[in-house]
Amino acid sequence: MASMDTEQSLGAQPVGRLLFRLALPAITAQIINVLYNIVDRIFIGHIAEVGAKALTGVGVTMPVIMAVSAFAALISMGGAPRAAIMMGKKEQAAAERILGNCFVLLVCMSLVLCCAIFLFGEPILLLFGASENTIGFATEYLGIYACGTIFVQLSLGLNAFITTQGKALISMGTVLIGAALNLVLDPIFIFALDMGVKGAALATILSQAVSAAWVLRFLVSKKTFLKLRPANMRLQASIAQPCLALGLSPFIMQFTESVIIVCFNTSLLKYGGDLAVGAMTILMTFMQFAMLPMQGLTQGSQPIVSYNYGAGNLDRVRKAVRRLIASCMVYSTLLWAVCMFVPQLAIGLFTNDSALTETAVWAVRVYMASALLLGAQISCQQSFIALGNAKTSIFLAVLRKIILLIPLIFILPQFLEDQVFAVFLAEPIADFCAVCTTCALFYRAMKKLGC
Repeated sequence: MASMDTEQSLGAQPVGRLLFRLALPAITAQIINVLYNIVDRIFIGHIAEVGAKALTGVGVTMPVIMAVSAFAALISMGGAPRAAIMMGKKEQAAAERILGNCFVLLVCMSLVLCCAIFLFGEPILLLFGASENTIGFATEYLGIYACGTIFVQLSLGLNAFITTQGKALISMGTVLIGAALNLVLDPIFIFALDMGVKGAALATILSQAVSAAWVLRFLVSKKTFLKLRPANMRLQASIAQPCLALGLSPFIMQFTESVIIVCFNTSLLKYGGDLAVGAMTILMTFMQFAMLPMQGLTQGSQPIVSYNYGAGNLDRVRKAVRRLIASCMVYSTLLWAVCMFVPQLAIGLFTNDSALTETAVWAVRVYMASALLLGAQISCQQSFIALGNAKTSIFLAVLRKIILLIPLIFILPQFLEDQVFAVFLAEPIADFCAVCTTCALFYRAMKKLGC
């Protein structure tokens, strides 16, 4: 029954309606996840007497936590599309072997990450900006979080295998259960039990444990098409390597985020001081929210593209890709218009300070100058992943952030008189070059497929 449901859903339903049916829960889950992190920080910031220091200390751990999520994406965002392609080919046994191998990889990765955090956590936190006043809070939080790494890896990593079956609402439930439980446990552990930062970390890993249990329960139930079986948990290089290769692109995109933030902040602090860094902080926070709809759309399209590509139904692949590109372009155009004409609407949510607002307004306009084209960049790049094209997706991830953006952040200020302007200008230049390259490669790839 599960196989028939999957085929009727991904292989037969009208593409446009199916795309939005899968995308809306994905967007909702993304928003819940971001709000979940913000609520966590709000509770920590209100700890009596030490709230500000505690919040700063926990903030320093965020690049490490982002890295943990990136390693989950390395495995899941490569494994899930490949499993969907096998589902489209009616090779259920091969799809389940991919799931089993990815499960083992996630468990092994969590053990490696846990050990690495315990061994090198403190020097890494000091490198990321922890001080004598905040390192204690940072190590307390990260030490407990490390114990729950396996739950984070399994809940994030295996959830992609639910989404790839077209079970978007169940996938959303994974995030919703964790967020709701964390919202309840945070005030109990932090304030009622007087555990402070340790309580926040404990609430987080317990919530992730429940989310992981939810995912595992579904993947061994009768409702799933892809079933997690012990027989498929023998690690095989021929199965694991293609998954890791395909997952390398989203891994690079997530892992380099913290590096890019450090690069931007370092240059802006040098040329523009705290005001410029504050503007970038607002920008990054706004972008975290603003990109959620496009991320949800690409997540919704992945099962459709991968399944029908595996099934050889190129007409549905073409329709899904075109709908995705059109939807993302409409959204990115609206986003660009807001940033160009009414940036105060976004900035006003984060600050009332007149000097910071003035700086942030022109910074947003420069930074988002090429946002009009982001819809094409993101939709095409994610479609390469959905089609199982590891080499091109890796190249595009490396091109935009590592080859273009990071060098431009440091090079442009050497040639322009307004050095703060030059730092912000690095983003639209990198975006424009990356979009041109991505679209050219994608057009050629689709022509080869006959799409």
